[in-house]
Amino acid sequence: MSETGEERWIRANLALACFLVDPSALGGIWLRARVGPVRERFLHGLTAGLDDSKPRRLHPAMGDDALFGGVDLTATLTQGAVIRTKGILEHSGVVILPMAERAQAGMVARLSGALDGDSDLVLVALDEGAGEDERLGHGLTDRLGIHLDLEGIAIGDAPDLEIDLPALKDARALLPKVTLPENAIAELARVAMQLGVISLRAPLLALNVARASAALSGETEVGQMDLQTAVELVLAPRATQFPSATEEKQDQETPPDTSPETAPNEEAKDQPEQEPDLPPIEILLEAAKAMLPPDLLARLSAARAARSAKSSSGSGSKKKGNHRGRPLPSRAGKIGDGARVDLVATLRAAAPWQKIRRDASGQHHRLHIHASDIRVRQYQETSERAIIFVVDASGSSAMARMAEAKGAIEILLAEAYSRRDHVALVAFRGMGAEVLLPPTRSLVQTKRRLSALAGGGGTPLAAGLKLAMELGDLARSKGMTPSVAVLTDGRANVCLAGEANRLAAAEDATAMARAIRIKAFSGLVIDTGARPTKGLGELAAEMGSPYLPLPRADARSLSAAVETALSV
Repeated sequence: MSETGEERWIRANLALACFLVDPSALGGIWLRARVGPVRERFLHGLTAGLDDSKPRRLHPAMGDDALFGGVDLTATLTQGAVIRTKGILEHSGVVILPMAERAQAGMVARLSGALDGDSDLVLVALDEGAGEDERLGHGLTDRLGIHLDLEGIAIGDAPDLEIDLPALKDARALLPKVTLPENAIAELARVAMQLGVISLRAPLLALNVARASAALSGETEVGQMDLQTAVELVLAPRATQFPSATEEKQDQETPPDTSPETAPNEEAKDQPEQEPDLPPIEILLEAAKAMLPPDLLARLSAARAARSAKSSSGSGSKKKGNHRGRPLPSRAGKIGDGARVDLVATLRAAAPWQKIRRDASGQHHRLHIHASDIRVRQYQETSERAIIFVVDASGSSAMARMAEAKGAIEILLAEAYSRRDHVALVAFRGMGAEVLLPPTRSLVQTKRRLSALAGGGGTPLAAGLKLAMELGDLARSKGMTPSVAVLTDGRANVCLAGEANRLAAAEDATAMARAIRIKAFSGLVIDTGARPTKGLGELAAEMGSPYLPLPRADARSLSAAVETALSV
C-alpha cells in the first residue's frame, strides 16, 4: 500500500532534520517538487534550521564568472589594475539551485567538482521537471545524499515544519561521539547491491544519515531504526531493481545447536529473547520495498531500453543560434554574420590587457578593444516534438490495445503544453494503414477523433511503419522532432502490396524499419503480447530503437514507458 501525503510529509520532515544536523556530510538534497506552497513550506523550514546563515541562490544558466569569480569590470577600469571578484561556489554554506532540471552538462560538471572540493559547499537542487525527460544530471544526484519527491502532496497534508533549534544544536554536539556497529557498512552495502545501486557514494551517504538520525535521538551508537531511516532516505530512492531477499535469507540461516549445553529448558524459555545488534538484512530490504513505487518495473525497463537507443533525441532537437532560445554563456566570435555582441563579456575579456595596451600604444585615455576580445551571445533552442503512435489494430485483442493506446495518448496530451509535444496516431489493420490523428496538441480534438475506432483483420506492419515515416517527414519539415512508438503483439503477415504473404511482409517491415533508422527518428517498439513475440526484437534493432516487452500494459504505464524511453 502506497504512502499517504501526510506520511510522505512526515518523512520529508525527518529527512530535513537529518540533513540539518550535518549538511556538508550529506552533500545536499535533490528535491523534486513544482513551485507551490508545499515546496515553499519545506524551504522555509530549511532556512529556519540554518540559524543565521541564509542560503544563496544559483541559476542554471550562470556563467563561470559568477560561479568561480572573475574580473570586476568597473573596479578594473577605474583603478587600471585587474581586480577580481569571488564566485558563489568559492564560499561555504548552502546554495539553492531552482530549475535544476535545466542545468546543462557543463553546469552539472562544475557543481559536481565544487561539491568534491575542499569548501563545505552544500547544494539543494529544486527539480521542477514535468517528466523523465527533464531531470537533474546523474553527476549531481549521485552526490546529493537525500532524495525527496513532494509531488502530489496536498497543502492540507503539509503543515509548517517543526524545527527544534535546541535539539539540532544538541544533536550537532553529540554527532562526533556517535559510533557505528561493527558490520553496519557491510549491511548497507548489501542492501545497496540488492537494490541495484552501483554507486559507492550511496552507502557512505547512508551511513552519514544513520549517524545523524542517532544523534537526533540522543544515542551514541547507530541502531536498527537509524539504519532503516538511512535506507529509506538514501538507498531506496536510488533503486534500479526490486530487491530479492532469498539469497540473504539463506545466508543468515544457521543450523540449530542441539548440544546439551544449549538445549532449551523451562528457565531459558522464561528469559526474554536477546535483540540482535543489527537488524537482519530482510528488515532493511522490506523498508526499501515499502518506499518503491508500484510501477517501478515499467519505469526501469523503459529507462534501460532508452539508454540502448542510439537515435533517441529526447524532448526535441537542440540547436545553437544567435537570436532566440535559452541563453548560454557567451563565446569568442567576431562582429558580423548576424551575431549579437555581448558588450559586458567583451569588456571583461579586454579589461586585464588595458595597461599593457595603453603603454604599447601611448594612448592612456582610450579603451583598447582587440578582435580577440569580442564575445558574442549564443542561445539554445529546442524544437517541438511529435510522438507518432503506430498501433496494431488487428487481431482479437485489438480493441483492448487501441483502448490503452488512446488512454496513453490522452495522458501525454494532457501534459503536452509543458513539454511542447504533439501526438499523432497511425493504425494498421486489414490490408493497410491510415492516419487516425495527425500531429496535434488539442486534447478536445483528440478525444473526438478517437471516440470510435474499430479493429480486426491482418497485420500490415510495413504499411504502418511507412505511413509513420511519411508523417515523421512532414513533422520534421515543420521544424518538429519526430519519434515513433510502435505497439503490437504480433508478426507482420500483410506486405506493402496488400497481399497476405508472411515472408514478403517481414521483408517489407524490415525495409521500413531500416528507412526509419536512416532518417534518424527516435523510436520504441512495445510488445504488448502476453509473451515476447519472436521477431519484434530484431525489428526494433533494425529501427535502431529499444525493444520493450510490456504485457498487460495499461494507459498510464504505457504513457510512462513512452515518455521515459523517448526522453533521453
